Amino acid sequence: MENRAPVATQDMFGRPLKNLRLSVTDRCNLRCRYCMPEPEYVWLPREDILSFEEMATLAGYFADLGVDKVRLTGGEPLLRWDLARLVRLLLQNRRITEVALTTNGVLLAEYAQELYDAGLNRVTVSLDTLRPERFRRLTGRDEFARVLEGIESVGKTGFTNLKIDTVAMRGFNEDELSPLIEFARHYQAEVRFIEYMDVGGANEWRMDKVLSQDMILDALARRYGRITALPERGAAPAQRFCLPDGTIFGIIPSTTTPFCAQCDRSRVTADGLWYLCLYARSGVDLRKPLRMNEHPEHMRDIIRSGWTARRDRGAEERKALERVGLRDGGLIEIDRLREDPHLEMHARGG
Repeated sequence: MENRAPVATQDMFGRPLKNLRLSVTDRCNLRCRYCMPEPEYVWLPREDILSFEEMATLAGYFADLGVDKVRLTGGEPLLRWDLARLVRLLLQNRRITEVALTTNGVLLAEYAQELYDAGLNRVTVSLDTLRPERFRRLTGRDEFARVLEGIESVGKTGFTNLKIDTVAMRGFNEDELSPLIEFARHYQAEVRFIEYMDVGGANEWRMDKVLSQDMILDALARRYGRITALPERGAAPAQRFCLPDGTIFGIIPSTTTPFCAQCDRSRVTADGLWYLCLYARSGVDLRKPLRMNEHPEHMRDIIRSGWTARRDRGAEERKALERVGLRDGGLIEIDRLREDPHLEMHARGG
């Protein structure tokens, strides 16, 4: 296989195909209210779930067209047995320069060492509160202590560049912004505050629940003083900022300031549906041609043609609904979500 990186395929707006979010399962061991608030869901049929070899093969086709970073997601990816084996399979392709993981941290302490040994490059842990009682109320589970243990295991194992993702919600955790920054500082991590997004339908999203980037910056400036925006963003979802003492944090303002114009991400679900946008209502079936043993060039053609025709700007379209007063409506109905489990965020990797 050639080691030279291919020129990334570009979509209709010149956005390169560079980042792939690969969901390994739709199952999760938490029930966070902004993602999976229902007690039970219609799960993807187990026979449809891709094997690790199938996932690595698909990732290879994407790498041939420009993808060099793969992020493993879920559901909760650590529920998939022997995930380190998938990491090793992905890194056999030298065009893939980074394999990262986003996890809720509950099982991280158990698997951190073997993931590090397999070559996993980076870990992001989702943590929305430092208060055990709030954690239980948000997630429906009493697993806060295990998440902390997982975060502690990251540094002990040898990982660097730990990130902590926090969904910022008015009426829930707006009083924990500075404690979360201090918590991240303690673990030599970088916290990224994510605006509450209107994806899916079961999460009862409303605009008045969104803690916006401006609100976050105002609150932190009152606590720390002058905050400086760092210039380098590019296609990264987070705008990064620096506190007066040099501490860096990020904000992902997808709801109020969409970054669709720079988005180079797409998502493959655990059963092989390819979504070109987090907000997309339909995806491209890659499982069927893969299991029919279609020629690799035909598989690449499917991906190439899908990306070159890509016009998705889902977050901007949702933002535009504010002008006509429709943003708090128009989410996907619960019955429709039960008919097609791919439409909820936990099935497509968030």
